[in-house]
This record gives sequence, C-alpha cells and structure tokens, in this order.
Amino acid sequence: MVMKTVINVKTDRDVKQNAQKLANDLGLSLSAVINAFLKQFIRNQEVYFSSTPRMSREMEELLGTVESDIKKDRNLSRKISDERELKEYFESL
Repeated sequence: MVMKTVINVKTDRDVKQNAQKLANDLGLSLSAVINAFLKQFIRNQEVYFSSTPRMSREMEELLGTVESDIKKDRNLSRKISDERELKEYFESL
C-alpha cells in the first residue's frame, strides 16, 4: 500500500477556485491534477512556464498537414473578395 502525505500550498483564492473548476470540468479532482503534475516534474526533471498556451501534439500535426497542403496548393478554396463572391461560393457547394 502506498503511503499518502499532505502538502500545504499557499495560493490566491481565485487561482484555487479556477483550478478546481477546470479540474472538475475535466472530471478530475484538483489533487489528481497536482499529483499528475508532480509525477511529470519528477519524470521529466523540468518545469515549463509560459504566458501563452502550448499547442497539443494533435494540433501541431494538423497544422503541419495544412502547411503542406498550402505549399502543394491542395484543399484550398479560391480567394473571395466580397460578400457577393462569398454568397456565390457557398451556393456552388
């Protein structure tokens, strides 16, 4: 049996509330999120901080496909300059 311990962390009330809400929205407890972070910290031996969101691997792959299609001029719609052209384009689909 794994022995559990308690860690007391001071944080702003709104940070805790927002983190709990997000965790709950994802079907997780805040303890599960913090434990997962600590395990990742131990495994990778690094901490990543950013003011901008990090793209998921799936999004990076999708964007790679899009960039490839653009270079090959594939899967692109024609240039639309005004509302009339937009309407004509949608009606043609």
